[in-house]
Order: sequence, then structure tokens, then C-alpha cells
Amino acid sequence: MSTTPTPSPVPVLRPMLAMLRPYQRSLALAFSTLLGSLGCTLAGPALVSYAINHGLVHHHDLHVVEGAGVAYLVVALAFFGFTRAQTQMFSGTGELVLNDLRKRVFNHLLAQPLEFFDHESSAQLLSRMTADIDVLESLVQSGIGSFLTSVGLFFSSLVVLLVMSPVLFGVTLACLAPVLWAAARYRASSSRAYSAVRLRIGDTLATLDEGLAGVRVVQAFRQERRMERVFQRRNAEQLEATLETARIATFFFPKVEGTGVLTTALLLLIGGFFVHLGLTSVGAVAAFVLYTSNLFGAVNSVSQLFDLLQSSGAALGTVFTLLGTEPAMQGPADPVPLPRRGPLELANVSFAYRGASAGGLAAGGDGQDGPGRGREVISGVDLRIEPGEHLVLVGPTGAGKSTLAKLMGRLYDPTAGSVRLGGVDLRRASLQDLRRRVVVVPQEGFLFRGSVLDNIRVGRPEASEQEVLDVLRRLGSDRHLLALPDGLQAQVGERGSRLSAGERQLVSLARAALTDPAVLVLDEATSSLDPGTEVEVERAVAVLSANRTTVTVAHRLSTAQRADRVALVVGGRVVELGPHDELMARGGRYAQLFSAWAAGAVPAPGVASSAR
Repeated sequence: MSTTPTPSPVPVLRPMLAMLRPYQRSLALAFSTLLGSLGCTLAGPALVSYAINHGLVHHHDLHVVEGAGVAYLVVALAFFGFTRAQTQMFSGTGELVLNDLRKRVFNHLLAQPLEFFDHESSAQLLSRMTADIDVLESLVQSGIGSFLTSVGLFFSSLVVLLVMSPVLFGVTLACLAPVLWAAARYRASSSRAYSAVRLRIGDTLATLDEGLAGVRVVQAFRQERRMERVFQRRNAEQLEATLETARIATFFFPKVEGTGVLTTALLLLIGGFFVHLGLTSVGAVAAFVLYTSNLFGAVNSVSQLFDLLQSSGAALGTVFTLLGTEPAMQGPADPVPLPRRGPLELANVSFAYRGASAGGLAAGGDGQDGPGRGREVISGVDLRIEPGEHLVLVGPTGAGKSTLAKLMGRLYDPTAGSVRLGGVDLRRASLQDLRRRVVVVPQEGFLFRGSVLDNIRVGRPEASEQEVLDVLRRLGSDRHLLALPDGLQAQVGERGSRLSAGERQLVSLARAALTDPAVLVLDEATSSLDPGTEVEVERAVAVLSANRTTVTVAHRLSTAQRADRVALVVGGRVVELGPHDELMARGGRYAQLFSAWAAGAVPAPGVASSAR
């Protein structure tokens, strides 16, 4: 059994009303058709009462009965027209709102810093965008109009019954009270149950995503049976949560049906007694029974929709929880332009990863480091990189090199201190300006579905094909990429699966060169390449970094020999800094690390660090 706690309910009324505000006119028109359909529904029993009292019981006038029948037919046709228009308007407006919601969730996710994705399951986030919003779409398509009509019918029927006969209304209310009490209990218990269902769906998707993403490893190590067992367990947990909602429903719905039948029987008995005493008419009793039938029909309709409403409420709560997640990576209200050239400075920079899942989306609670920030992985780093200088970050695994590089590109924001380019804090620059000035090239370049040309243009979509060709020639990558089938129009497949690792890296470097940044941050671009492709990529890196401020995270220390300066990062701190030859002459920790690497040995104890 998963021990993942159920997320607490999230208030959804205020953000939902804010989402509906742009569609006030459409909703007002939809509500007008709803009122029309309610009026038609309420007119039906009144016409029956009139026909009985004035056409059958007292006057025996068939013309009255015929007139009432024609009026009833007109009302029925009007009800059909109003209901059809109401369904179209509510559904159309609802689909527009959901379309806005999808875009808002996606844009919100793209605005989050990388730290957010370090702690959130991609499958849980995908569940917010797909399964949860699909539930809301089901509500929009088949439930919202019926729900509003039933609620309106319920309250309007109560008013009519009270006016017609306070005594019979008291009988109806006495029978209705237990149903309303049961509905309140059902709402509370089903709300918790449906929140658990949404969470289990996310867990199941997470297991499915992990199994498919790692299918090569699963098959290579014969882990199919283990993955099947894990998926079966998650699937069983989802089934158990869903069956719990069904068990709760079975205790509620029969009460509504049975109470409605009992109330009708009591009204006929008491109403018949009142007719015998001359206190009311036959037509009034018939109308009262029909209005009561409408009343309990409305309760039953809302009850039938409770499953969808509760599931939708839980889904909407998880979506709004995601939208309420902070901090989002946003630019300042009054951005300061970044200079084209200038020193890159880190002033007393510290950074700690969050110990808790952001917003509690996946786990609903704190991580291993407790609430708020976890332990520091970068501590008090002061570093200045001059324009055009090539600095290499080296150190043992987990020392904090990659984190430091991401801080330089503002993929993370420091928890203390500042990162500045040309004296301007990166947090004061617009994100668009920042991404033009500072480009981070990861160790394995990510490619989107589309052509090679499309992927190179990611940084500058407006660039012409000739500009792309000029960049490739300058990097020396033109012959290799143009030799692909279809050349620059070659389709790369999902995540670049149709290209080799070296070809993907050449595309990533061309993408960075097309952007022409002031600062280039490289997470060792050749560490996972074969020797043949490595030479070509290294040539492209050398051209790209020439006369440009460059920071390289080096996993192969041969890169450090060619750099202007080397920074040894250990335990989240820069412990040695200087040119390669100078650091080797000192005989310190860098010299030990380099000598161990050159000899193919593991770094000596004391050099390694547990920092991230």
C-alpha cells in the first residue's frame, strides 16, 4: 500500500470565479435560458391543476381541458428549445474556460525554476494536464447544465410548495430533512474519497511513465516481472480508491429513492383527507404531488451528479494547487537591460535545494530535509569571470559544479548572495534578455520533435535558413549535418532519437551559436561521445567559445588544461582557483585530483564531497 497522504481540499470558488469573469455575458445568456426552462417546468403542474379543477371536477368543460393540453404542449416545446440552447451555451463557455485553463497550467509550469521539477513527479504534473482536466471536461459536457437546472428546480419547487399549502409543505420538509442530512455526510466522505482517487491516478501514471521511459533498462536487466508487480500494486490501489467511492454512493442513493416514494404516498393520503374535508381541491393535490416529484427528482439528479461533481472538485483542487505553487521564475516588473559584455560575478552566493515538494503536489508533505529549504549545497561562493575568459569548474562527483553553473545561467536563483553580469543582478533582467545574453548547453542536448532546422532555430525562431547555414559553417558542423538524409529538413524523432549523441550535441551547439550569447555555460559537451564524434564537437566548442565568456563543467580534466583558469569545487565551495599550471605547481587538492584522473585512479579520500 502506498503511504502517500491525501492532499487537503483546496478552496476553488474564488479562482474559479476569476476564470469565469471574461465570460460574464455568455454566462448571463446561458442563465437566462436556464430560467426559461425552469419556468416551463414549473408551469406544467399548474396547467394540470387548472385542467382538473376547471375542466373535469367542477365544470366538466372539455374546452378547458383541450386548452390546457395545447398550452402544456407549447410549454413542453419551449422547454425543449430552452434546454437545447442552455446545453450549448454552458458547454461552449465551459470548453473555452478549460482551454484557458490548459494554457494557464502549461505556461505556469514553463515559468517554474528547475528546482520545482527536481521535486515533482513528471507523471503527477502530466496527470494535472490530462486526467484532471479531462474530468472537468466531462462535467462541462454532461453535468454542469443539469446540475444548475436541478438546483434551481429544487429551490423554486420549495417556494411553490410553501405557497400552495404550508401544511403539506411541512410533511414534505419533514421527509426531506433526512435526505439533506445524508447528502451533507455523503458530500464530506465522497470529497475525501475522490481526492484520494485523483492522487492514485497520478501514482499509476508515474509508474507507467517510469516503466516506459526506462524500458531499455527494464528489458536489459530482465525486470519486467518486477515492474509488472509495481504497476499491479499501483493499479490495485487506484481500484480500491475508486471502489470506496462506489461503496459510499450505495449508502446514499437508495435513501433518496426510497424517501421520494414514501413522501408521495404520505401526500396522497393526507391530501386526499384534506379534499374530503373541503380544505383543498383535487387539482391542488395533484399539482402538489407533481411539484414534490420535481423536488425529489432534482435531489436525485443532483445526487446522480455528485460523483462527477466531487471528482471534478477534487481535480479542480489539484489544478489550483499547482497554479498556486510558488516561486515561479518570473522577470521583474521594471527590468534592467543586461550589457552585451561585462564580467560575470558571483557575490557570496549560497544555494539550498528545497527539502519539501513544491506545493505538496506529489507527496502532499515534506521531504527528507524537512519543510522549507534543505541543506546548503553551495556556500558563500565569490567568483569573478572576466569578459572573454574561459573558466572550467572541476571537482568530484556531487561537489556542486552543475548547480553552480545553473546559478550562473539563472536556472536556479541563489538563496543568498547574487549573480551579476556587467554589474546587473540577473534577477533584475527580463527573462527574454537574460536568455539572449546567457545560454546554458547541457551535457546531453534535448531536441524537440521536428526538423534539424527547427531545433537549431529554438533560440531565434525568426532566423533565416541562410543564417543557420552560416553558423554551421563557422562551427564546422555543416558537412556532418547537411549529409543527413533530407539535410536540415531531416526529422529528429522524439527527443532526437533518430540522431546520434554527437549529432544531437552539434545541433545544441549550433542552437547556442545562433543565439550569439555574451556568456556560454557548458556542461561538458563531449563526456558521452565516441572519440570520432568527440573531435568534431570539441572543434565546434572551441569556435563557439572563442572571444566569449565561457564556463565549462568538466568531467574530463583534459578540458581544464586548455582553459584560462580552473576552479576546484569541493563541498559546495571554490577551494582552489587559478590557471592549470599554477594549480599543479602548488601541489594541492587540484593537483591530487588531476594526477589521480591522469593515472586512471579514483580520487583520494578527502577529495570527494557529499554535496550535490
